[in-house]
Amino acid sequence: MSSLRVSAPLLDAYLSYFESKRTPFTIPGHKQRASRLDAGLGSIVDSDTPLYGGLDEIKLTNQTLKKAEALAATLWNAHFARFSTGGSTHANQAMVLALGKPGDKVALSRTAHRSILSALVLAGLEPIWLSPEIDVATGVPTGISVAEFEKVIDQKPIALLLTEPGYLGTMSDLPALVKSAHAHSIPVIVDAAWGGHFGFSSSTPQHCLQMGADALITSIHKALPGYSASALLLAQGKLLNLDRIEQSFETTHTTSPAGAPLASIDGCRALLQTRGDELISALVNNVNNFKSKVQASFDLPIFLNVADFADSRFDPTKIVLRANQLGASGVEIEKKLQDQLIRVEMADNDTVVFLATLADSTEEFDQLADVLIPILKSLQTSRRATATSLSWSVIPRVEISMRDAYFADTEMVCAADALGRISADLIAPYPPGVAVIAPGEVLTAMILDGLATTKAAGVRIAYATDPTLSTYRVVKN
Repeated sequence: MSSLRVSAPLLDAYLSYFESKRTPFTIPGHKQRASRLDAGLGSIVDSDTPLYGGLDEIKLTNQTLKKAEALAATLWNAHFARFSTGGSTHANQAMVLALGKPGDKVALSRTAHRSILSALVLAGLEPIWLSPEIDVATGVPTGISVAEFEKVIDQKPIALLLTEPGYLGTMSDLPALVKSAHAHSIPVIVDAAWGGHFGFSSSTPQHCLQMGADALITSIHKALPGYSASALLLAQGKLLNLDRIEQSFETTHTTSPAGAPLASIDGCRALLQTRGDELISALVNNVNNFKSKVQASFDLPIFLNVADFADSRFDPTKIVLRANQLGASGVEIEKKLQDQLIRVEMADNDTVVFLATLADSTEEFDQLADVLIPILKSLQTSRRATATSLSWSVIPRVEISMRDAYFADTEMVCAADALGRISADLIAPYPPGVAVIAPGEVLTAMILDGLATTKAAGVRIAYATDPTLSTYRVVKN
């Protein structure tokens, strides 16, 4: 019997469903017996059960989901918690829709995920962009400074939206930002998609609610061992309207949530509550040992480390390889690792990101080190100067609102004619999915040249109508 299910009502409900003999005349249509029709299809869907008529009765008689969400709210010391089967994308969009009315302004980091930008279009909110500080030594963004935020307070933003930690593991000085925002009664919303493991061990930074933020959105399937597209939204009610968040959440969520993601969120909550310190400390120790083992073969520092940044400003579980230090291509390193059946989270010309989680053992880290070291040695040349990724360095030129651009009449023009035109697309190298250009912004030479160079280096360009970048979708003049 699973040791977690005793304290995880959704996990217990999921497992109990498959331990009992039932004859469902409800959705889902596979009835957990699609293997009768095809073995391959059955192997995928026969372990699926929904919330309604699965984890609970059709009328939600047992309130199993509410019980599990209350346990999460208590653990994170929040007033409000909701489980999402639509990933942090859904939770971000629900949160943004709850903030204000069309035309209101929000201050947000330019490193925000695409889901935040699409939410602004849906809600009709206007962004006030905040540019991150860039660390000179490593070329990575280190977060939004208090000074950068305070420059825009006179524009009366109704909220401050941050991404903490960022894709490369760095963080803003969040307590200072929260203090500044709260002095003006501005709530702080944090997309902590990559920080689900924060706050449960002295080995990692605190989670953002512990630092005073008003809302936290995190992906249970990224740093934690949850089901794909499982996410958690937590909020405090002092500066936020919790009833409106609930309304927005329900408006944007599916009415047929799958049971497995919900059960996994509950299971991960119980895992953090019972073994979080032990498991996270072991992960940090494994990551440190891995970095030391690989680093020992090279003279220059090739990883981002906690010591490179201010206290509590870097995720110690993050493995970010600085390929430029070796004069190597991160994309080429990725290709050689793929040949050895090892996949990485992200690679561009200068960087490779490896995602380490609680599910990794010492054996996997040793395997990665044994494969990685000879690859790096074979590709090592002369050190390249530190460069800042296009995703972190664009300062946008906003011409019209994102919403107006989204609904405008558009046309496709060749890349040579796109200079100076207003983009109708959001375009981002993926990962990390950070917008280089958003709808309503001007396509500058820096953006056009940078995107072409990034694509030529082997990085996937996402969300563009024409992913080859031969043409661009722009607002008609």
